[in-house]
Amino acid sequence: MSISSIRTALETKLNSITPAISLAWENVPFTPVTGVPYAACFLIPAAPDNPTHGDGFYREQGLLQVSLFYPLQAGPQTAEARASLIRAAFKRGTGIIIGVLGISWDGGISWDNSISWAEGTITIIIDRTPEIGQGRVDGDRWHVPVKIRYEAGIIA
Repeated sequence: MSISSIRTALETKLNSITPAISLAWENVPFTPVTGVPYAACFLIPAAPDNPTHGDGFYREQGLLQVSLFYPLQAGPQTAEARASLIRAAFKRGTGIIIGVLGISWDGGISWDNSISWAEGTITIIIDRTPEIGQGRVDGDRWHVPVKIRYEAGIIA
């Protein structure tokens, strides 16, 4: 359940960025429109971390990769501007809390702050500035990857 909840929270945050862009979600049918930019979103979980013993706390870690696809021969600036919007939305220290009240995010929390921990609560922290990769040609598109690293504190 935790990875599914993490995916939902990160995708909700990504989908809230304005101006809107078409998003292709994992394992959901999507047909790109010729000449129209879009983004594809992938959750890439890594090995969990167990920083404590015996209390049910652990951390899910991983990447949310957003692959931006823009028309060729239009220069890199538009795709880079979108990548910068994503970087700003997921700036280092951004916190997303999933609990009984749903999903909320704030400007910055860290593991050192006093967070109200309760069983079933998931606290996601963007622990690094998102990485904007080098653009490259991919079929009929200019592809710019953006990698967003996250840690999610979970009490099971």
